[in-house]
Order: sequence, then C-alpha cells, then structure tokens
Amino acid sequence: MKQPSRRDLLRAGAVASAAVLQPSPASASPPAGDCAPPLGPVRVFPDDPRYASLVRRGNRRFVGAPDEVRVVGSTEQVVSAVQDAVRTGRRVAVRGGGHCFEGFVDDPAVRMVIDMSGLTGIYHDPRRFGFAVEAGATLGEAYRRLYLGWGVTIPGGSCPGVGVGGHIAGGGYGRLSRLHGLAVDHLHAVEVVVVDRGGTARAVVATRERTDPHRDLWWAHTGGGGGNLGVVTRYWFRALPTPPARVLDFTVTWPWAGLDEPGFHRLAGNFGAWCARHSAPGSPGAHLYGELILSRPQAGGHTLVGQVPHDRRHLLDEFVGALGEGVGVTPTVSSETLPWLTATLGGESDDGKGWRLKVKSAFHRAPLTERQLHVAYRHLTGAGEDLLTGSLSLNTYGGAINAVPAAATAAVHRDASTLLFYLAGWTDPAADARHLAWIREFYRDMYADTCGVPPDGAYVNYPDIDVATGARPWPDLYYGPNYRRLRQIKARWDPRNVFRHELSVRPADH
Repeated sequence: MKQPSRRDLLRAGAVASAAVLQPSPASASPPAGDCAPPLGPVRVFPDDPRYASLVRRGNRRFVGAPDEVRVVGSTEQVVSAVQDAVRTGRRVAVRGGGHCFEGFVDDPAVRMVIDMSGLTGIYHDPRRFGFAVEAGATLGEAYRRLYLGWGVTIPGGSCPGVGVGGHIAGGGYGRLSRLHGLAVDHLHAVEVVVVDRGGTARAVVATRERTDPHRDLWWAHTGGGGGNLGVVTRYWFRALPTPPARVLDFTVTWPWAGLDEPGFHRLAGNFGAWCARHSAPGSPGAHLYGELILSRPQAGGHTLVGQVPHDRRHLLDEFVGALGEGVGVTPTVSSETLPWLTATLGGESDDGKGWRLKVKSAFHRAPLTERQLHVAYRHLTGAGEDLLTGSLSLNTYGGAINAVPAAATAAVHRDASTLLFYLAGWTDPAADARHLAWIREFYRDMYADTCGVPPDGAYVNYPDIDVATGARPWPDLYYGPNYRRLRQIKARWDPRNVFRHELSVRPADH
C-alpha cells in the first residue's frame, strides 16, 4: 500500500469545519470582462449520477446522504439556498475543497450541502482596493492567479487542492507564514451569507475598518473557523506579500537503520530547540520553513521537507547541521532550486482524499520533553505491521505570526514555536478501530501531564472531535480567551444557530 506523503495528506491547512461561507449582490462584482453567466444553481438529488461524486469529496471515513447538493455560482444563489434550507427546516453545511478532517459536512443530520464549485473568481477589485478571492477557489488557483497577475500571494497552506473558504476562516498557515504572517493577517474584508433572528438570509460585507459596524463579523473570520456564522462567499486581501522569485525545495532523510532511541530523541529534540531559538518575529531563521515527519519504521526513515529562498542556502545547511547533532546516523540530502510558483504548485496529485484519516494537533512553545520524546518513540515503533501510515510531524511556526497580538485576530496562538500534526491514514474500513485507538492513545500519552490535552492549544483547521469530551473545555484549546468574544458574535450573526457542527462556536445565550 502506497504511504501518502505529508503534503498528500493536507499539510497546510485542511478545512476546519462544515459550513464554509459566500458573496453578495450589494458587493463588488468581478471585472466587466468576466461577464459569463455563473454556474448554477444546480440541484443534485440522490438519483442523479452526479450525486455520488459530490457527496464523496473528502475523508473516506465519512460519506454524507443529504436530500440534495446545491452547486452554486453566485452570492444570490447562496442566499437562495440558505433561505430554502431555513424555510424547510433542514440542516445545511457547505463544502469548498472537501478537505475537512472530521465529518462535519457529511453529518447524517445535514440535509442540504451547498457546494461552492462555481464560486472561483480571483481578481483585483478597485472598489475595495484589494484582491478578491471567491470562497470556492482552491489555494492553488489563488496562488496562480495572484502571482501571474500581480506578482503577489497569500501566505497560506502548501496543499494546492485545499479550498480557500475554510482554510482562511481558520487562520491560514503555510510555508511563507513565518516570514509574512498568517493569511488572515492580510484579510481586509469578507462577504458572508447570514441568517437573522427572523429567519431571513442575506449577504453582508464586513471589513477590518474600525468604523465598520460589521467589523466583529470580519474579526470572527480571522481564525474563528468555518461553519460557525454563515456561508463565506468572498474574501478581500490587501498588502499581500511578494514571494521569493526562486526557492530551494529540500528533502532530508534520516534512516531508521542504525537509529536508536537516544538518536531519535536527539533528532526530534534538536528540531524543537531550533524552532524555539528562531520563533521570534524578525529572526533570520524565519526565512526557512520545514516539517520533520517522524514516521514508523516501515516508512524507512524520518523525513524533513521544506523550502527556503534560494539565496539563503546557508540557512538550510545550518538547519540540517543543528538537527543532526548527536543523532548518530547520516542523512541523505536532496534539494532543487525552482521558480516559486513551480515549487508551490508542484508535488504529487494525491491529496489524501482516497484515505480514511484521523488527525490531531498541538501548538508547542517549548521543545518536547524527554518524557514526550520517549512516548513518541514508543508509539511509532510499538504498533503492529498493519499500521503503516501513522506519523507525527513537527512544523516550524512563529516568526511573523508571533508579531501579532493574540486578541487582534480570532487566531489566538501567537506565541508558539512549533505546530505538531498527528496522523493516522488507512484504506480498509475494517481497520478503523485499530488506527483510531493508536492515534488516541498516542495523543493521550503525549499530554498525560496535562490530562491528555496539549497545554498550549490546538489548530482549529485540524479539527478533532475527541477534544469535545476531554478533560479541558475544547474551546480553550482552539480559541483560548478569544472564545468569549466569538460567542457574542455568534449570538449576533447566527442567533438561530443555523450553522453548526460538533465543534462549532456556541451562541452566548446557549
């Protein structure tokens, strides 16, 4: 069985929820040259041959059975779809790229799925002095259009197939974030279809302007997660960064052969220590992005992948040297200088959608402790041969991300040095229980000192329903002190709790 790569399995920011969001009749329209009629609305019912593909667009553990899938291509169509769902009393969810790690869209209670496939416009909007990106576009489409058209980019995730809608709402973290911040740090406005207390659906544009009476709605979409307040139809960005013209794409592998437990401790510990030293805003190390994938022995080795501007090769050399100190095995190093866009859109086409997946996450301010390193070694080496794809990825974090105050956006984790990504992936439904038990025990044991949950929080774009029954309230993990404000915003903009899932923000009066 082919093991999926870290990028295959949705590294940069899979969607964190069920109801992504959408555009409005009162807002700016695409340029006059883009005047073809929009796709849709297309209503697809269970007896339609298109239905099977539309309800099977994500994690294979979950397949929905809604009464209909509504494929939309304009804000007006989204408003109409939401209004129909409210009028008929049906649960509604939204699908963008289809990369949600949990079954929020495919919940059996969801009776209408709004599919964003027709909302893919990307253009400069002179009326808002920014770049408009419709919520049904993928990150790859956004990167290509923004770079070829204007030489700029969003510092978002590394999986080109991920949908913009949910990725941005959850914060948007990727290879350029240590240098330029999260995607939401460049977000100027958002267009959202909401439902008022009387049950009427409408589209609202909210901006970051201090005088905007809708500013709280903008703030909630700067890391509050998708599926909480409405359907995002469009985002506007300002002050987007220019990416490096060329980058050095690298892969470094430390083989399992000859690597004992002390060497494993040194490798993973060295990575965490390097991140802690280079996580401050303005650190020269912020130019480098890397993820160390600690794999099971069947994978052959532990792999570091990442990217650095081509004229900063010395950072890679220093990084590899620091990580390898005292490890005891010699790594293989390969690198290639590529144009930034080629590197960003490259890679394998498999993005994890053919797999049954379970993930967990954790932010860390400090390196892993010796106890945690022992736990990681034990769980990666101790399971049976049939568990092939379990891994733990350590990802560089911080830099420009940490220059933003925690309350300035809903994305609250502004002091971390690493982001950990726990993964189990498999294909056989009969193996569900075994893989779920492995990753749950791994996570619980890693944080046994803090009641089985990470003390520094978790990433909302890697949702994990297990935290809903944990020893610590799950909103603390994802939102920290920002949750109180999110609940107040939820009560204002979604008072009927139309947009909800297992980890959605609860209204303040609930």
